[in-house]
Amino acid sequence: MEIASKYDPSSVEDKWYSFWLEKKMFRSVPDSREPYCIVIPPPNVTGVLHMGHMLNNTIQDILVRRARMLGKNACWVPGTDHASIATEAKVVAKLREQGIDKSSLSREEFLSHAWEWKEKHGGIILEQLKKLGASCDWERTCFTMDEARFESVIDVFIDLYNKGLIYRGARMINWDPKALTAVSDEEVIYKEVHSKLFYVRYRVEGIGEEWITIATTRPETILGDTAICVHPDDQRYSSLKGKKILVPLINRPVPVIFDEYVDREFGTGALKVTPAHDINDYNLGLKYKLEVIDTFNPDGTMSDAARLYIGENRFKVRTKIVKDLDAAGHIVKIEDYTNKVGYSERTDEVIEPRISVQWFMKMKDLARPALEVVENETVRFHPAKYKNMYRHWMENVNDWCISRQLLWGHRIPAWYLPDGTFIVAKTREEAFEKAKSAVGSRQLTIEDLKQDEDVMDTWFSSWLWPISVFDGIR
Repeated sequence: MEIASKYDPSSVEDKWYSFWLEKKMFRSVPDSREPYCIVIPPPNVTGVLHMGHMLNNTIQDILVRRARMLGKNACWVPGTDHASIATEAKVVAKLREQGIDKSSLSREEFLSHAWEWKEKHGGIILEQLKKLGASCDWERTCFTMDEARFESVIDVFIDLYNKGLIYRGARMINWDPKALTAVSDEEVIYKEVHSKLFYVRYRVEGIGEEWITIATTRPETILGDTAICVHPDDQRYSSLKGKKILVPLINRPVPVIFDEYVDREFGTGALKVTPAHDINDYNLGLKYKLEVIDTFNPDGTMSDAARLYIGENRFKVRTKIVKDLDAAGHIVKIEDYTNKVGYSERTDEVIEPRISVQWFMKMKDLARPALEVVENETVRFHPAKYKNMYRHWMENVNDWCISRQLLWGHRIPAWYLPDGTFIVAKTREEAFEKAKSAVGSRQLTIEDLKQDEDVMDTWFSSWLWPISVFDGIR
């Protein structure tokens, strides 16, 4: 027998993988053996495997195969993720090619197109995993929006809400003006870009020719300014205590506030405060009870609140307002500047910080036990230096924005009454029964209840359904 000088995978891999499947060597059913189970972190149905998937799944395969060799009842559960934003973007693009606008479709009509797209493209990754030789129990293949998983997600959402871990409120979030939805911090990619730093002078109200100059990379947000902030120890501005400053072009008087947050060395040491369009400004606004003026529409155009350039794109306005500021004598100088700008991982659109009413998960309560197991060394890090990094991350975690303004995904199980109050329940009928008890004798019909239009963040819902199994909720 002559042995080939080079390995030919096509003559080996398909043959043996088919043999393994035929003999059900990866199939697992409960028995007396020690169980060993891994639920695959489900890859998105929108794409193909990348090197990260390759490494991740190779490690899982090694662990599962080792467990089998040790005599354990090993089960590797495969599946795919519905990928709300990415899938919806694909479906919208496909519809556009067909001359169909998403806004012309009802929710049910759009979802019909989304499921059709998923059935056509969703199996690509599973076939790639098989090509890799992944020893999954393919008879247990799951999809995050199939009936069992969908029901699990809703059950856990309601359970977490009833425990006070989920709430609805207005907070600063990352807004994608192209996808028209909130996105998580992890879906914002910061890129280094070449910008301009604009030095703009503001007139002090009631004092002839006294001015204060600020530096900004976003002059289009000036129309939403509601304060000027300086460091309390900065002697250059000590005379401005109690004074008002006029916002250029619209002459709105705003207060001067003094806070140690300001970096005296950056720019002029004076900071324009726009609570509606910057997370740090938002926090200053909360601290000093500043007015919040949202000058952008959801699509990134200027809103009526801006008073100028209404309906125009934010980046075109940047060029226009600089010309108008210069003509009015407000531009002091313009410098080249390199800074980092957040882009949406899903659409590559520049993210707009925005105050929005969304659903949130309280993360500090969840982080506490995760910190405890590290502090008592139930869990140890190798190398040990990463313990401090982990601790810093868990101690400074923010509440998770878990709602998305999309059609494809697990819809929020909240039902609104005509007065704006809401009931969290699994079905409209359950919500109606709860609502009748809450409103007393007031006339109410089941048709009065309207379900929340938002869906859950994909990462959030994909985290929920395994929790329902391990926590005994379902």
